[in-house]
Amino acid sequence: MTGRDAAPGAHAWDRSIRLWDAYFTVAWAATVVFVLTAAHPGWPVRALAAGLLLPLVPWYAAVGRALVQEDPPAQGRALRYLAVATLLFLSASVLVGETRLMAFALVPQCYMTLRLGWALPVVTVINVAPVVGWGLAWRPDAEDLFDQSLFALVTLVFSLAVGSWIIRIIEQSLERAELIAELEASRHEVARLSAAHGALAERERMAREIHDTLAQGFTSLLMLVQAVEAEIDHDLPEARRHLALMGETARQNLAEARALVAGAAPADLDGASLPQALARLAARHGAALEVTGPARTLPPAAEVVALRACQEALANARRHAGDGATAGVTLAYTRDTLTVCVRDDGSGFDTGAAHGGYGLAGLRARAREAGGTALVRSAPGGGTTVTVCLPTPLGSEVS
Repeated sequence: MTGRDAAPGAHAWDRSIRLWDAYFTVAWAATVVFVLTAAHPGWPVRALAAGLLLPLVPWYAAVGRALVQEDPPAQGRALRYLAVATLLFLSASVLVGETRLMAFALVPQCYMTLRLGWALPVVTVINVAPVVGWGLAWRPDAEDLFDQSLFALVTLVFSLAVGSWIIRIIEQSLERAELIAELEASRHEVARLSAAHGALAERERMAREIHDTLAQGFTSLLMLVQAVEAEIDHDLPEARRHLALMGETARQNLAEARALVAGAAPADLDGASLPQALARLAARHGAALEVTGPARTLPPAAEVVALRACQEALANARRHAGDGATAGVTLAYTRDTLTVCVRDDGSGFDTGAAHGGYGLAGLRARAREAGGTALVRSAPGGGTTVTVCLPTPLGSEVS
């Protein structure tokens, strides 16, 4: 398995056990060959040393291989494994000096399976004890003993330095792996929260759309039904007018529902400019529209907010202003802003009191999302004025 094919959370040493198996096998086989072909001592001793090395292979396969792959390895089991392996190694190395080649397979296992505090003394024993035992057993001349001692010292320093460096590399790798895992978890959590936030925002948007379109239309239908019930017996022409208005409102609601499902622009803005859409809306509510400044094409988001604000304000005026109240709409274009103002001379309300309705809160939310403001001025008996101001870039004028 290559680095690109491996799982992101896997470590390099977890993915290279077969390579390590091959390294251990080659080191063991080379050591046996060196032992059997050594010039000293005699054949029976060399055969005994090779026989002492033979159990290292099944011992590694049964215990050591699994320890190398554990994360982290069990320290007690690792110490027992290395104690047996070191004992076999030392027994053979005392007999034949060439056995010390096997240290190149045992020392890395110390660092791979033991904590640094245990690994360093075990590595020291593996490098120093064979020379001490060999010298005591065979009483070599001073020159041979010096050469072997110097070689053991160099390999010990190398083993300690490189081993400590490798341990630090592994520890840093583990720390980075933990950080990467935390970052991955954080990324998934951010993605989950982002999706949840997006779903919540979409629900809020749909709630506003339904409130500003379908709910307003159904409210108008109910009010028209009440008007027809009151007029049908004594004012048939007016009842018929209200019935026609009911039909128009129902068709408008159906068009708004289809636009919501399709994700299209509001029905009033379909193929029409904002002043034309507001003119039709004002006419349905019996209000007058005044447009000031040069009308121009604006981004769809700004026009939708302006339309919905006007719908909400006119619907509230119809429901709460009282009988005989009149309303007016002003649409003002300036160089940098678009202002929609809806006024009625009805009963008004206390803006400081709590209101459980969704309309004004949704209107303010729409304005904030578009970077604008929504201001409601009202007082009991003093009518109501709703003003929405939106920042708008310059665009082409509407003919």
